[in-house]
Amino acid sequence: MASLLQGFEEVRLVKPVGKIVMTVTDNAVRFNKATAVVLGYPAFVKVLINERTKQIAITPTTAKADNGIKFSKGEGKQTASITVRDAAVVEAIKQFFEIAEVPEDQVAYQSVLGESHPNDKAVIFDATKAEAGVMKRRGRKKTVATA
Repeated sequence: MASLLQGFEEVRLVKPVGKIVMTVTDNAVRFNKATAVVLGYPAFVKVLINERTKQIAITPTTAKADNGIKFSKGEGKQTASITVRDAAVVEAIKQFFEIAEVPEDQVAYQSVLGESHPNDKAVIFDATKAEAGVMKRRGRKKTVATA
């Protein structure tokens, strides 16, 4: 005799994460919160680059690992995007992107969507699919002395 619930599937209570985005500027690399979510909010990550395919991968690691960089706060504590300013990381990633020259009150950036690979615990960004943009510089305005 067939079960009354045969053929039914459970509704999975997984919230959609949204787009995974990496934004590269002249002096920083920013990962949106969705990047931390799909990687499980790792405190440290390794940044891997593939010069041949112009791809950047982010994968969780430990504080003791060689080349691990500080990344996310724990779940519920990571409320905003993650900015990496480590010069070696920024330079390694920036080589795949053309950052435009813009006026001093603006910031040029390249933005690229990432692809989550849960089985490999990695997010991969393809620099060849990046889109350029310009945003207003945030933070303090430089004061101009007038004589």
